[in-house]
Amino acid sequence: MKQKKQERARGGFTLIEVLLVVAILGILASVVVVNLSGKQEKSMIQAARASIASIATAVDVYEVDTGRFPPNLQALVTSDGSPNWSGPYLRGGLPKDPWGNEFSYTTSEGNYKVTSGGPDRSLGGADDITSF
Repeated sequence: MKQKKQERARGGFTLIEVLLVVAILGILASVVVVNLSGKQEKSMIQAARASIASIATAVDVYEVDTGRFPPNLQALVTSDGSPNWSGPYLRGGLPKDPWGNEFSYTTSEGNYKVTSGGPDRSLGGADDITSF
């Protein structure tokens, strides 16, 4: 009879064992969070670059069709009255950058630049992402 009581008592986990497992799981979870946090920003930067490349392609097609660069990015989606406009050149409207801001578009001397403010969400910083 004593042997059966001892077997039943040893059947579960002790408090120390449970706390040890919880501590190990907490450490593993914190390592995963730290490793993934930097990857999210990198993926957002890559997504911004992909959107800029898509917009740049649309600007190039617009320029081939009309003989000039669009006056603004909205001209890629809705006709601005230019002859030979055969858009819309972007499906689904104008995209926003991964941080929720609109892309900046400027033209000068036969060239153009599409820019995202980057992670700090403001233009003119060191983290801006541009088309060139």
